[in-house]
Amino acid sequence: MKQKIKEIRLSNVTVEEIEDKMILEGYAILFNVESLIGDEEHGFIEVIDPGALNSSSLKDVPMKYNHMDSFLIIARTKNGSLKLTVDEIGLKVYAELIDTKSNEDIYKMVKNGLLDKMSFAFTVEEQVWNKEGSIPRRLITKIARLYDVSIVDTPAYDQTSIYARSLDFMELELGAMELANTQAQIEILKRKIKIRLNISKENSKDEFRETQA
Repeated sequence: MKQKIKEIRLSNVTVEEIEDKMILEGYAILFNVESLIGDEEHGFIEVIDPGALNSSSLKDVPMKYNHMDSFLIIARTKNGSLKLTVDEIGLKVYAELIDTKSNEDIYKMVKNGLLDKMSFAFTVEEQVWNKEGSIPRRLITKIARLYDVSIVDTPAYDQTSIYARSLDFMELELGAMELANTQAQIEILKRKIKIRLNISKENSKDEFRETQA
């Protein structure tokens, strides 16, 4: 079974002030939007299909800080403090933070613009690669698992780590695609040879029958 590689993407996050509540919201995933992963020389263009989340479970997804397991969870769909909604735009994130010191710090930093990026970690179940053109294109048609959505504070570092994982993933996928094409060509060649051998055998049988006659 082929191993699925966990990947991470970035988006924006904003605050909403409702009385004394601490609300964070934004879109973690945007559908049909081209994103350049890496650079034009070594990267690829990625698009997420609107149906990519149709079979993905969103029942127990945590909101984290920098995808860190060591940091206290900010919110979670399991207890209703985090709501993930799929609409025509993408995956909308709405989190009502409980009153903890760490959540208050996160909220204040987002409110003051120190934190302004939202990220999500995921694995891919189905995708389509297109190598035509100067930059490969990747269409994600099915997300296998959504591990978390996260507030991140260092986009430059995070993008670097994203690109490294994504480019490794791309090389594996493109290599697998090349191998699959080669194997398909071999199978076609085998079938052609087999057909020719069968024809040759039938011709030999006919010649033998004519000789015996």
